[in-house]
Amino acid sequence: MSIEIANESGVDVDTDAVLAVARHALDEMGVNPLAELSVLLVDIDYMTELNHRWMGGDGPTDVLAFPMDEGSVDHGPGETSAAGGEPALLGDIVLCPEVAAKQAATAGHTAADELHLLTVHGVLHLLGYDHAEPEEEREMFALQARLLASWRSTRSR
Repeated sequence: MSIEIANESGVDVDTDAVLAVARHALDEMGVNPLAELSVLLVDIDYMTELNHRWMGGDGPTDVLAFPMDEGSVDHGPGETSAAGGEPALLGDIVLCPEVAAKQAATAGHTAADELHLLTVHGVLHLLGYDHAEPEEEREMFALQARLLASWRSTRSR
């Protein structure tokens, strides 16, 4: 699995941990090991611009996900991905560490924990999960919590 990360936010971030949590989530979700993912960390101004341009939102947001290829998920034995074993571009996750830090302070945990949560959240969006409807939200957030808990348990060993 190829995961590229670029920190253009101006904020010091443990990019190795962001990569590790993204890789864990993708592995746990059965994503084709040939898939490619891009993670970009940006400042508030650029995130505000992206949020307005692509989501019609006002102000910055914490995470945006831009899916590219839905054929990257391995659906188990007997099923082949649409990518046919070829490398597939899963998509891009854009994170804003400054927004994450504000949310972390409100939630009572570290900015790093918030970035890890947002990374998993972005991965799930790339895999087709959403939270527009209450049932979708319950499913996505439960899965997000499970993935974060399993990643944290592997780090504490």
